[in-house]
Amino acid sequence: MIAPWTAAGGRRTATPPGRVRIPFPTVDEVSRHCLSDDEPESVHIEVHLPGRLDPARLRAAFRRALLAHPRVLMREVPGRRNRRSFAWELTGQPDSDPVTLAGRGPDALARARARALSECPPLTLSPPMRLEVVEEDGGTAAPEPSAAGVASETGTVLLLTMHHTALDAPSGLRVLATTAEQYGGVAGLPATGRVRPGRAGPAPSGTGGTGRAVRARPVRVAPDSRPGPVRALAVGNGMLQADLPVPRRAARTGDLPPWTVNDQLLVATSLMVGRWNVSQGRPAGPVRITMPVDDRSRSTEMPMGNGTRLVEVAMTSEDPRDTELLLGERPDPAAVARLLRTTARRTHALKSSHGAPLGAGASLLTAPLLPVGIRGMLTRGARRAAAPWMSTALVTNIGRVPYALDFGDAGRATAVWFSAPARMPRGLSVAAASTGGRLHVTLRWSRALLGDAAGADLVGLFEESLSVTSLTPAGANAPGAGPGAGIREVDATAADAEATPARDHAWGPGGPYHRETPHPDPTSGGARSTQDNHKRLS
Repeated sequence: MIAPWTAAGGRRTATPPGRVRIPFPTVDEVSRHCLSDDEPESVHIEVHLPGRLDPARLRAAFRRALLAHPRVLMREVPGRRNRRSFAWELTGQPDSDPVTLAGRGPDALARARARALSECPPLTLSPPMRLEVVEEDGGTAAPEPSAAGVASETGTVLLLTMHHTALDAPSGLRVLATTAEQYGGVAGLPATGRVRPGRAGPAPSGTGGTGRAVRARPVRVAPDSRPGPVRALAVGNGMLQADLPVPRRAARTGDLPPWTVNDQLLVATSLMVGRWNVSQGRPAGPVRITMPVDDRSRSTEMPMGNGTRLVEVAMTSEDPRDTELLLGERPDPAAVARLLRTTARRTHALKSSHGAPLGAGASLLTAPLLPVGIRGMLTRGARRAAAPWMSTALVTNIGRVPYALDFGDAGRATAVWFSAPARMPRGLSVAAASTGGRLHVTLRWSRALLGDAAGADLVGLFEESLSVTSLTPAGANAPGAGPGAGIREVDATAADAEATPARDHAWGPGGPYHRETPHPDPTSGGARSTQDNHKRLS
């Protein structure tokens, strides 16, 4: 996966003169040191279109998009373990054609998704990404709703897979937006980055929480009920997707709402983990969530690469008595509202602060004072030592997709999905993006932690938990409002006798998941075949 490459299969030992080299930033080097073939460090983005794309025209548009973002056209410079730093080499041209046609058929999308989770693009080829084109039709997949609400019998899915050591999801989405502009021949509307209020001084506490939350060891996601040896042999990631309504927020009080959709995603993830652990017989404990913060512009001048900084948010209520109210069969709306307000204060402080992408410790470990081989051993050792204190889950939220993604006669994107790596010991990531008034959420987990059946149950818990966060403070305090009151107002994400079961709204590669249908886990790796896996309605 990371071996030097040449077209003839030999070893490339020198860089042609005139090529630009860029030393690895801190985030890239830490990722490079900790690569594992068992859990590929891949990021995948899906763009669903209602029409068909012309392959030759798409190839030309994607190539022009790559040339418009030359920082993407890079590969790792080979070298020895005693060199002082890793470096990217900007190639100016792709080393090979990154666009492939995945064909059509009942399992084409499932297979493409499986490749995205198991086969990372090599760092030794420029660019470290690949774009697969999957065609769907009425006979092979459920139809995609059109803008008019009428099911279309045809559609196309663009599935972009990137190596996360080199690029992140916002960078890949920017490349796809430029591809759409080149393909459709229409310049996109200007897209700007988030403007956050400045904050003087260093960043607040690492978790933005109380002293009790900072000192306590975060709880881990409980493994599923598979035998330990089966989990130990499992490799790779599992993934499920959910198409949900954007949760309602409380009314504004002044210039800002009391909390954002991002805060609701954090709280929903915290409730999901807590309720899952209780169902597995584990005691409740403090949840800490890693949250990427990205302040880059979304224009064509957006810096490519890994441009986010990671912060940790303590998902602990200020009142310890709220724990029992939150993890009951029906979370108490008032306790949920208090946790939302507390989370909003913490995330606002963390977003408006500035600091090193991975903290001062990572910056010290990657300082070019020792050879990269020694720094790699130190980094992996530090990661193992810090594993018990690693956050419970990763939650990354792009928010409303800021690009039209208009591919001309193929139509505009009807849905955008993406997923982030879910390596152990954390083993769980939640990724969200909003398109057309819908929230597209992807849960991705390590198979060494959870099997596919457990992952589907976790998605159901997430949907239920997110619906609870849609209760406003006014609704929570209204007469007759108690645990679970008002959930029906939100959508069918509620789990009640008359609503569609939440598990039936979670899809991934292979078909809708029904909780009542038995899904055995026959393989030693804990992975079902793609036919038994889950496919989003697309």
